[in-house]
Amino acid sequence: MALVAATAFFFIERDRVDGKWKTSLTVSGLVTLIAAVHYFYMRDVWVATGTSPTELRYIDWLLTVPLLMVEFYLVLGAVTKVPTRVFWKLLLGSVAMLVFGFAGETGLMGVTLAFILAMAGWAFIVWEIFKGEASQINAGLSNANVQKAYKWMLICVTIGWSIYPIGYFFGYMGGGADSATLNIVYNLADFINKIGFGVIIWAAAVADSDSK
Repeated sequence: MALVAATAFFFIERDRVDGKWKTSLTVSGLVTLIAAVHYFYMRDVWVATGTSPTELRYIDWLLTVPLLMVEFYLVLGAVTKVPTRVFWKLLLGSVAMLVFGFAGETGLMGVTLAFILAMAGWAFIVWEIFKGEASQINAGLSNANVQKAYKWMLICVTIGWSIYPIGYFFGYMGGGADSATLNIVYNLADFINKIGFGVIIWAAAVADSDSK
C-alpha cells in the first residue's frame, strides 16, 4: 500500500514541477506502480502456498531496476546533454546483475558463481556512477539541486542496494534459504530503494522548479 500511495503522490506532483522534470517523476511513479502490482500477486502466492514467488519478484526487478538506472540519465539530462551510451551502460549493468541473481536463486547456475557475476554487474554500476562518465558529467554541473539528488541516489545504489546481496548471501550461501527472512529483507529493500529513490528525485525536482 505504501507503493500505491507513492505512485499517486509522484503522478500528482508532476503538475508541480517544470516540464524537464516530469519524465523523471513519471518513471518514479511507474517504478512504484509496477512494484505494487507484483507485490499484490506475491502476497496472494504467499498466503496460498507459504512460499516466496522468486519468479514474480524477478519479473518486478527486471522491470523496475533498469528504470531506476534510467533515472540517473534523466536527472542529469534535465539540466545538461548526456550521451546515450551512459544510459546503455547503466541498463546493461543492471540487467546482468538481475539475470545472474535469478540464475543463482532458481538453480540454473551455481549459487556462488551466480553471486560473483551478479556482484560484478553491481560493481560496474557503482563504478560508472562514482568514477565513470555519469559521475564526470555530474561533477561538471553547476546545478546544486541535481548534484544533491545525484549524491543521495549514489547512497541508495551503494548502501541501499547492498541489502539484496546480503539477503542472497545469507539465504542461499549461509545455510539455506529461509523464505520468511528473505521476504522481510527484500521487502525492506524495495521500500527504501523504490519509494526513497523517487522521493530523492521529487525533492530535487521541486527545489529546482521553485528556484526559477
